[in-house]
Amino acid sequence: MHLRASAIVVAVRQHGEHGAIVRALTRNDGVQPGYVRGGRSRAMRPVLLQANVIQGEWRARTGEQLASLTAELVHSRATLHGEPLAAGALEWATALAAAALPEAQPYPQIHDALDGVLGAIESAPSARGWAAALVRYELLVLAELGFGLDLDRCVATGAEDDLGFVSPKSGAAVSRGAAFGYEGKLLRLPDFLLAGGEAAWPDIFDGLRLTGHFLARDILVDRRADPLAARDRLVDRLKRAVA
Repeated sequence: MHLRASAIVVAVRQHGEHGAIVRALTRNDGVQPGYVRGGRSRAMRPVLLQANVIQGEWRARTGEQLASLTAELVHSRATLHGEPLAAGALEWATALAAAALPEAQPYPQIHDALDGVLGAIESAPSARGWAAALVRYELLVLAELGFGLDLDRCVATGAEDDLGFVSPKSGAAVSRGAAFGYEGKLLRLPDFLLAGGEAAWPDIFDGLRLTGHFLARDILVDRRADPLAARDRLVDRLKRAVA
């Protein structure tokens, strides 16, 4: 096995006294794990940070063996790790990819969406500039893994307009008229997920509540602790910042 590709670092775990096991998301070959000799060294720690882009070279004698990985830094997002909101967003966005995606299976749309979200976090002047993109990224992960929400028409009436809620059981949209009297049992569907564009904070938090419900139920059900803890920390930081 020999692979050379650009990749986004999505997880790093210390291995032994000096090494690290790194998982990185490539566009065409999916998540690729590898052992980096000296990965905990002073020289390599700034390279092997979540959300950094590396040029990786993976080598293994067999397909069952953990590959050795050499990594060269292509693009660093190290400075963002010192900013609480941005750091929390980087941690969660990459942790979701690391936890949800099976290894060595290509998901080019998820790769591109993650790259776009990380770029937005890096360039936006405030969290509001990237928070809506994060919700759309979560929605795409659900869809790409076979748990997409049906937001095209009302599950009760078939109507394609006035959609305002989502059933927490079926993941299908519900119109405001059909939801009357049952709003408390449904999840709010913010307009920006249907029409695009910018979003106000109440809509962003509604979007996070919506995607969070289905991520926890359908994708991270057996891996809840670490990834969802990172998400909870991020949402709490966003709420404190807005307040």
